[in-house]
Amino acid sequence: MSLKEKINEDLKAAMKNQDAVRTETIRSIRAEIIKFDKSGLQREMNEEEEIQLLSRQVKMRKESIEMFEKGNRADLVDKEQKQLDIINEYMPKPLTREEAEAIINNVINELGTVTEKDFGKIMSASMKSLKGKIDGKIIQEIVKSKLGS
Repeated sequence: MSLKEKINEDLKAAMKNQDAVRTETIRSIRAEIIKFDKSGLQREMNEEEEIQLLSRQVKMRKESIEMFEKGNRADLVDKEQKQLDIINEYMPKPLTREEAEAIINNVINELGTVTEKDFGKIMSASMKSLKGKIDGKIIQEIVKSKLGS
């Protein structure tokens, strides 16, 4: 089942259950899917594009949570956190740090580079392999630790 189909099914269920936060969150995802459909590409979203779409939604919620925490708006932090939890249900299962380290080690071995000057190359290749599967900050930490040692 594609993300579009799953979102439509879940939206119907959320509306029937009168779950306002879930309905609002799923509608925001659905709006992004519709925007993609109207972009003129004349095709369905592939899995990578679905992950990108969801990752943008996750990033937006995390930034909002951070700003609301600075503004001492616990009520809005709670709402955004609930929305973030709902969006994460659609994301692929995140990798553990150890799994990500193994993939990054493979990238470093493939590139044959281990100097700090090659940070950009390693990050780029690692992000391609790990996009949407683990937070970019964690990838950056791992790459820095591998190059620092």
